[in-house]
Amino acid sequence: MKKILDLIAAKMRPAFAACGYEETYAKVTLSNRPDLCEYQCNGAMAAAKVYKKKPIDIANDVVEKLAGDPMFSEMTAVMPGFINIKLDSGYLADYMNGMRTSDKLGLEEVEQPVTIIVDYGGANVAKPLHVGHLRPAIIGEAIKRMGKFLGYHVIGDVHLGDWGLQMGQIIEELRDRQPELVYFDESYTGEYPAKPPFTIGELEEIYPAGSAKSKTDEVFKKRAQEATLKLQNGYAPYRAIWNHIMKVSVADLRKNYDSLNVYFDLWKGESDAQPYIPGLIEDLEKRGLAYESQGALVVDIAEETDSKELPPCIIRKSDGAALYATSDLGTIIEREKEYQPSKYIYITDKRQELHFIQVFRVAKKAGYVKPETEMLHLMFGTMNGKDGKPFKTRDGGVMRLENMVADIDEAVFERIMENRSISEEEARETAKIVGLAALKYGDLSNQVSKDYVFDMERFISFEGNTGPYILYTIVRIKSILSRFKEQEGRDVSAASILPAINDGEKALMLELTKYNEVLETSFAETAPHKICQYIYDLSNAFNRFYHDNKIIAEEDKARQDSWILLITLTKDVLCTCIDLLGIEAPERM
Repeated sequence: MKKILDLIAAKMRPAFAACGYEETYAKVTLSNRPDLCEYQCNGAMAAAKVYKKKPIDIANDVVEKLAGDPMFSEMTAVMPGFINIKLDSGYLADYMNGMRTSDKLGLEEVEQPVTIIVDYGGANVAKPLHVGHLRPAIIGEAIKRMGKFLGYHVIGDVHLGDWGLQMGQIIEELRDRQPELVYFDESYTGEYPAKPPFTIGELEEIYPAGSAKSKTDEVFKKRAQEATLKLQNGYAPYRAIWNHIMKVSVADLRKNYDSLNVYFDLWKGESDAQPYIPGLIEDLEKRGLAYESQGALVVDIAEETDSKELPPCIIRKSDGAALYATSDLGTIIEREKEYQPSKYIYITDKRQELHFIQVFRVAKKAGYVKPETEMLHLMFGTMNGKDGKPFKTRDGGVMRLENMVADIDEAVFERIMENRSISEEEARETAKIVGLAALKYGDLSNQVSKDYVFDMERFISFEGNTGPYILYTIVRIKSILSRFKEQEGRDVSAASILPAINDGEKALMLELTKYNEVLETSFAETAPHKICQYIYDLSNAFNRFYHDNKIIAEEDKARQDSWILLITLTKDVLCTCIDLLGIEAPERM
């Protein structure tokens, strides 16, 4: 279905043209004075300068041309030249019926479903997910889901950190703890064990121990660097340890991401880029794009239009080691070979801004991606505590993500049990669903680039702009539909949504018409918070309608059927939108 703003503009354009004005002035927007009208057209203001006429005269010409059009219940020209518009209730009801009976509730899929890579997650293997991993995971998941729903071929890649110095640190810490392992016996020539020499719990202890030792013990640090280089050069015993690390760690990461309703199409990592790196470096050198500077190999990325000085991108350090930039460029070459995406979206925090400027510019400069390929670095802000500083545990440490999820689930469970109407077992299951919604919505309802304060009490509230409030609205609609089915038992599928008979009913319909516009805009602007704002507004519109109209007690059966269809459409829109955010709704709360 066409967006409602486009349909109104399609009526306005020929009216402007018939009056002798350019059609381009017929742009329609939502009214910024909803007390006066529903939509507005300000084109007469701009046209007045070109046609040397008073804006109000141009507005009056257009309004007169559209007099009697069945799409509008009211169209007026007001000083100094605005055109105020109200839709006809019958036209609006027809639009509702169109949404109700259309695929994807009337959303038009894209005409050119290009391939888009969304790089999000970015967890390091051998380490548990912490609160810093929350934002890239849930923002990336929402953007991936939005793109797929619109019809794009979207590929989500976790892009694991699985190839850096931490691997050497783990190997050498393991050597110190278990020197008898066959991986450290240079004379060993047999098969390496299939069973890992550590559990996930032990691995999560080995990693920080090795990392800490590297900072204070220069000998250990050098051993770790040498082990990393041997691993990267294919040394079989260390490759075997690496395979164990990957097997144990990825299984745990999958479990934790699954608990967030975050799913990746690809489980690639930095290691997958390694086969491309030697050829990448050779190519950059051969073409004169890379040169030696203080022992390192670098590529200039500065451009004349830069407002500040940007340093060259280091491709290879003086000790011969590759860097994150090299790995990311190798990954781009791999992705171009396998997927030829038209767009890349990388989701990380603001601290990596320079890194991605450098990587994108080298990729374009070297021709590894086409000039028209869009490369977007979506930088997110920090999740802070109430003190305004990055969120920490009570003892000042970094909180494990699963602990944060458990805390919010427990708080929601206690809130549910205050008004206990379901069993404790059901309350526990419901708390998991509502807790995740509280956490995700609390994050996604903020503009991606902005910092925000993690406020559990506010996030788990069943009132205000929160995830639980949205879910409560959906559950309320489900309850009404269930009661209608029990008491009336009528099949309303052959009925229609009727023209609104009161302001609250029309306001709900007008809010529903924004659905496809919001979904398209949210993805185009990589802005999940716009979906959050929309479903909050829609929930408010429904709740006002619900309080003003006694749906179950309505005696006019045709009107009652119409309302049942209208609130079913509302539920379907809300459920579709929360699914795009990676949120589910329970049956009861």
